[in-house]
Amino acid sequence: MMDDRLFAELRDELIKDILPYWEQWACDKENGGFYGAIGNDNKGDPAEWRGIVMVSRFLWSYSAAARFLKDSPDADMQDRACSCMEMASRACSYMMKSFLDTHNGGVYWSVRPDGSPLVTRKQVYGNAFALYALSEYAAAIREVLENESSARPIMDSALWLFGLLEDKARDPEHGGYWEALAEDWSPTKETKLSDKDIDCDKSMNTNLHVMEAYTNLYRNLPVVYPEKKAERQTVGTALEALVRVHVDKILDSRDWHLDLYFNRDWSRTGEDEISYGHDIEASWLMWEAAELLGDAALKDYVRPAAVAVADTALKEGWDEATGGFEDKLEPDGRRRTIRVWWNQSEALNGFYNAWQMTGEEKYLAAVEKVWTWVKSFQLDKKNGEWFQEVTREGTPCLDQVKGGNWKTSYHNARCCMELLRRSGK
Repeated sequence: MMDDRLFAELRDELIKDILPYWEQWACDKENGGFYGAIGNDNKGDPAEWRGIVMVSRFLWSYSAAARFLKDSPDADMQDRACSCMEMASRACSYMMKSFLDTHNGGVYWSVRPDGSPLVTRKQVYGNAFALYALSEYAAAIREVLENESSARPIMDSALWLFGLLEDKARDPEHGGYWEALAEDWSPTKETKLSDKDIDCDKSMNTNLHVMEAYTNLYRNLPVVYPEKKAERQTVGTALEALVRVHVDKILDSRDWHLDLYFNRDWSRTGEDEISYGHDIEASWLMWEAAELLGDAALKDYVRPAAVAVADTALKEGWDEATGGFEDKLEPDGRRRTIRVWWNQSEALNGFYNAWQMTGEEKYLAAVEKVWTWVKSFQLDKKNGEWFQEVTREGTPCLDQVKGGNWKTSYHNARCCMELLRRSGK
């Protein structure tokens, strides 16, 4: 079993570092919303664009934290839950004011600092994250504020996004979800998620986070709408189909890695980079979805795949000598050994989940060592939060921002809450 010290440190990290850091430094009090970039000196850049992913991640993490802290016997923690709801409310208001496309439906990918639309296409990844966050916020309003009448319109917005994704973004022939569509949800050739990605019909990353969003909607819908059993079943059916897409189409059982980019029929585009972080993240998200759905046959189908992916990530992606979890294997065979903040977070989640699934102590040992790496090198002990990237030798890559459109409170706050919840600590 794991030392209680680790769980105490995770709780302190969540409450004393991660949550207060973003409350203090992320909010743009002049333009509204949140800075699209925050330097390692904690100074926000008011000129940087702002993305729906950033806003959704703040909304999800502070809503989840409020729910996590609300039942604490400690009055200070109950106060922290209330401050988390204030941060979540800020994020939701900003999303609804600046990102909502009231004409075509869905949310824009990005806006300018003044809140006017910048990239208006319907990136499915971004719409999935908005759904993920809204379903969590609705549950937080219901549980933390005990306000059913205010929670229901928020959950209605999440269900609206679910309906749009099913109607506009799901491939009825081959399964899964398109990478992106134009502003009016018509086809577009401009689909890539970021400069690190390529234009493609479908991607692992987008489908992974649609699965994550549907899992959260399926879990939280009864909190707000216990009577909507038929609607929940519809979400469950879509979720099960997507879990099977991950096992059947996205996961390559020849090497137990997830392929990244696909044509519409799930044939590979030829890009064969291996992303260790996405592998270990997918291992626990697939199992989480299957376990929540509760179907024995589905769990039997997913279990060996989830364990095999985690085991491969442990063997190939984890550096036992330092404890850090590596980034990726390039198509030319070069290994990128940089330790990225979100990879460490997902390694903690994934290896703890693998230990719970198998009872094998090697996964628990990896959790201990990854956390030791994070404490020793990933944490910025001077300015707070986690460095975005750190070399294998432990040197922070200060050319990478501390926070902004991709780096928020989501991955590391989630891993703290996930391990604490699973352990009962």
